[in-house]
Amino acid sequence: MAIAQCRPRKGDLAGNLDRVGALLAQAVALKPRPAVLVLPETVLSGYFLEGGVREVALTAEALRTEIDSRYRAAVPSGTPIDLVLGFYETLDGTLHNSAAYLSLRGDAPAALVHVHRKNFLPTYALFDEERFVERGYGVRAFDTPWGRAAMLVCEDAWHSLTGTIAALDGAQMVFVLAAAPARGTAPREDTVPGPASVARWERLSRDIAEEHGVFCCVANLVGSEGGKMFQGGSHLAGPRGDVRVRAPVFEEALVTATIDLADLGRVRAEMPLLSDLRTALPFLRPELDRVLGVATPVPPAASPLTSTPVAAVPARPLVGTVPPLPVITADATGRGAPPPLSIDAPLVERWLVSFLRDEFQRRGFTDAIVGLSGGVDSAVVAALAARALGPEHVHAVRMPYRTSSPDSLAHAQLLIDQLGLKARTMEITGAVDAYLAQEPDADAARRGNIMARMRMITLFDLSAKHRALPLGTGNKTERLLGYFTWHADDSPPVNPIGDLFKTQVWALARHLEVPQAIIEKPASADLIEGQTDEGDFGVRYAIADEILNWLLHGWSAAELVARGVDAEAIQLVTKRLDSTHWKRRLPTVAMVSGVAIGESYLRPVDY
Repeated sequence: MAIAQCRPRKGDLAGNLDRVGALLAQAVALKPRPAVLVLPETVLSGYFLEGGVREVALTAEALRTEIDSRYRAAVPSGTPIDLVLGFYETLDGTLHNSAAYLSLRGDAPAALVHVHRKNFLPTYALFDEERFVERGYGVRAFDTPWGRAAMLVCEDAWHSLTGTIAALDGAQMVFVLAAAPARGTAPREDTVPGPASVARWERLSRDIAEEHGVFCCVANLVGSEGGKMFQGGSHLAGPRGDVRVRAPVFEEALVTATIDLADLGRVRAEMPLLSDLRTALPFLRPELDRVLGVATPVPPAASPLTSTPVAAVPARPLVGTVPPLPVITADATGRGAPPPLSIDAPLVERWLVSFLRDEFQRRGFTDAIVGLSGGVDSAVVAALAARALGPEHVHAVRMPYRTSSPDSLAHAQLLIDQLGLKARTMEITGAVDAYLAQEPDADAARRGNIMARMRMITLFDLSAKHRALPLGTGNKTERLLGYFTWHADDSPPVNPIGDLFKTQVWALARHLEVPQAIIEKPASADLIEGQTDEGDFGVRYAIADEILNWLLHGWSAAELVARGVDAEAIQLVTKRLDSTHWKRRLPTVAMVSGVAIGESYLRPVDY
């Protein structure tokens, strides 16, 4: 078999069908030729389409016709190759996130063997799937030229019952088609490469395989959609729960594996879990009905296991001194702590470099433009851009005002020299003072905002000149605390560090070997002489990040106080967080129709 881990072009049905053809031709040329080629969820369109789903959905029969007319000639006569792929399906006026199993042979029309419609539609966190497609109901195994298979789509596999049904229906292979975004940057002790979500997916597939004595194949997308990086890490798990082959994270790949279905018999003889389940299922079904409230359970006829009373075991006094067991106490509140702020810096570098490459390719840009302030945030963004695009494609712009610290210019130059960036210095004093001459009573805050907006005017004008995409440099802490100028610092369309807390940016900066002078100096917006971020906040970044991390994961201020966190610091952080939500949203538009932009007319930014 072969698993094609790829990145589709968002909303480009025809182009993605062409890509499927290219992958099919590549698979046909492999030696040995695979019996089946597996592609990920929504490979014909991309996943996060929102209201664009209906524009790319097609019937299963239309899909079969497209595949047959385009690619039958690519398959040698008499040598079938099966194709598993995900697509948005239209069925009797409804839309579904579906998986199709097709059998191709050069001497006969392509056959549509089976269609599975996703049962579990995630509508939480970053997902909103049930708003745009409808549920399928049911999991069925089906016969193929090489054996019996079943298909699941993404969250279907997170519910153990689906794998159980597939195995009970005779599946030897469970195909799981996924569009799983990567999550989790903390260092881990396991050996699975990549973000924590990759290891979680491998655990899911290994559990399906080992519990039921089946093979489980996971095919996942890669690439970036609206800032969400699909993780890749496609793999095949064997019936012992062993991973036979895995694809890299974040990168396109075609991975192959030769498997022997006879392994299933050997494993099931050693661990007859599926046989045990079949035996117990008639007794468990009434229990399932009972807990679901379907019917009153009827107990089975008496058996030796239930009719013979079990004699009580008499207590025996302990002999000698038995040392007490060590006491291990969980969190006193009974709740798990949020993920740590520590990061796996090499993984984060790879993640963000892949993100930038994908975003620039998708948007049709080769060059980036970065406002280089001499601070750690812009230094990290410039270093990532240089790795992603090449330093010759990164335009670093220094934009001093007459009150700016001389260190800002000097530190920015350190990074320019270190990375070999294209550089330009644009003095903004004249432009800012020309405006302020008309507003001589402007206070320090207004003056600082004018400087920030003038810098963004400069970056966007130079962006048009060089056809270079502006990169944002605001970190997560600043964004959550509202510590930026609206329609200035937050304006660039792509920001690689916007989901990293300030302390995480510092950790990444050390890994990227940003000059120590930049890392070690106090963080400052440098809008007012002597200004520092922490002085403005009234709390250190390290404390603010910890508080924000706990708050974002559902802990209340009162619970943090109970854990010993300084109440004044919590109040400072929560006041800024709660009073600046408006700065993190698009402008509020009065809705007067049923197709308001951003509410009803929904298309992702990269559609």
